[in-house]
Order: sequence, then C-alpha cells, then structure tokens
Amino acid sequence: MAARIRHIALCVKDIKATADFYEKAFGLKRTPIREGATAFNCYMSDGEVNLALLQYKSEVGAGVPKGWTGIHHFGFQCDDMPAQQKQIEKAGGEFFFDLGEPEDEGFERKFRDPNGIIFDINWKGWQLTRGKIKNAVGGLRPARQAAARKKVAKKTAKPKAAKKAARKKK
Repeated sequence: MAARIRHIALCVKDIKATADFYEKAFGLKRTPIREGATAFNCYMSDGEVNLALLQYKSEVGAGVPKGWTGIHHFGFQCDDMPAQQKQIEKAGGEFFFDLGEPEDEGFERKFRDPNGIIFDINWKGWQLTRGKIKNAVGGLRPARQAAARKKVAKKTAKPKAAKKAARKKK
C-alpha cells in the first residue's frame, strides 16, 4: 500500500487559543493539551487527517527558530518503515530527527526534502484518525510479514470449544 498523507503540524504561539479556534471554526475533535519532550501539543482531526498544534519549548526537535509560526511539517503513514526510509533517502531526502521510539504512541521519524521542508513518517497513524492502529506492536517489519504471522497464530491456536473446556477444568 502506498504511503498516505495523514498529518499536518502547525507551530503556534498560543496553543489553547489556536485549539479553541479550530474546534469552533471547523468542528474538529481534539485531545487535551499535553506537554511533550520538545513541545506542548494538541491533536485535532476531522477523522481523516490529524492536525497537530505544537508550541515548541526551544529549537530542539523543531528545526526552526523559537517563536516561529506556520506550517511546520506534514506526515505520511506507511506500512514498512525501513523500506520507506530507503526510498526517501534514495530520492534525496535526509533523516532529521526521531521523535520518540518506534514503539511509542506518538513516534515520528522526521526528514527534510531537497528543499529543506520537514516531513515525517510513522506506521501507526495519528490520534483521532480513521487509519490509526491501536495497541500496535512492531511496525518496522513489512505489513505482509505481520499478516503472515497472524495467519500462523490462527492456525496454531486451539479451537474455541477446546479453550472453553480447558477454562472449565480450572
């Protein structure tokens, strides 16, 4: 499956006022405002695309001067991060910053395109979006391998009747 645009991030000066504006103006759903490692954040969505409001604490992880406002980056949800990263780098993109670890809920791997524009990839999707994978494990392996593992698990699992009988014996 091709990568899908599912995330746009804005640098803002007043995260509460900005979140209130987008909620009232467009009816977007929102998360509570939280403090992250590099920025205060609030995620909003129409159900398809996640709009991240970021009030950065410093230039660490931001890549822009403190106080700068505007579109900061956009993000793609992809199924196979290592393959996608190779494709990005082969096309001229450069790794910029990992926000968290690949298993973390809000993980993003950030790159710069040949113009210096920041974009990121992740494999789980973003909060409040339809494509968000909940309680995910893995993600660095191709989707085909993950699906194959699920099929093997189903074939080796005990039938439901056998499981119920085993529980009754305990």
